[in-house]
Amino acid sequence: MSRPSRIRPRLPRTRAGRRRLVQAVMAGCVLALLPATWTYVAAGDRLRTTADAPRTEVAVVFGAGLWNGEPSPYLAHRLDAAAKLYHEGRVEVLLVTGDNSREDYDEPDAMRAYLTKRGVPGMRIVSDYAGFDTWDSCVRAKKIFGVDRAVLVTQGFHVRRAIALCEAAGIDSYGVGVDAKHDATWYYGGTREVFAAGKALLSAVFQPDPKFLGREEHGIARALTASPAP
Repeated sequence: MSRPSRIRPRLPRTRAGRRRLVQAVMAGCVLALLPATWTYVAAGDRLRTTADAPRTEVAVVFGAGLWNGEPSPYLAHRLDAAAKLYHEGRVEVLLVTGDNSREDYDEPDAMRAYLTKRGVPGMRIVSDYAGFDTWDSCVRAKKIFGVDRAVLVTQGFHVRRAIALCEAAGIDSYGVGVDAKHDATWYYGGTREVFAAGKALLSAVFQPDPKFLGREEHGIARALTASPAP
């Protein structure tokens, strides 16, 4: 009984055919990298550190997962940077935005608890419980919480996409990319950004509503007028 023959891809035999194949592959690579290039261009010169972040009213801190109800190491780094911005007087209010889609999973409250333990007054922390992804967080910061200008706090591999999306949502944004150990999670995050950039570009172009929008909230306005306890 003869073995079934393997089906091999047939390459173009002519020089013109091979040229067209190479051109098609190159065009595909360019299209695949276009969204990531957009995030780099959109972020432009808006990357900062905690030492030179512009003074503004609000810093937006994006969620990054919980471990046994506590902020993951990556999220803890973001919160440490946000607390530093507050204590150095560079921002007045911290908007913590994350996932609370389940009763047993509450990123914003865990973020609030972490920050208050590090000396940030609770009245200066505002929680967004429906920040299910970066686009949702940016749109809700603008439409629900009335943020027009902000410093965005996240990891370095995510900060350009965050700036690009918040700019697209109408927020004048600067980003603080927090350093992180280059472990498996870091490499995964960096790789994921290449693919996430495609979704981000579509969101910026088509401007979809967040998964949950809701009514306008005035927590940031109240926080800005509140006087921290001595």
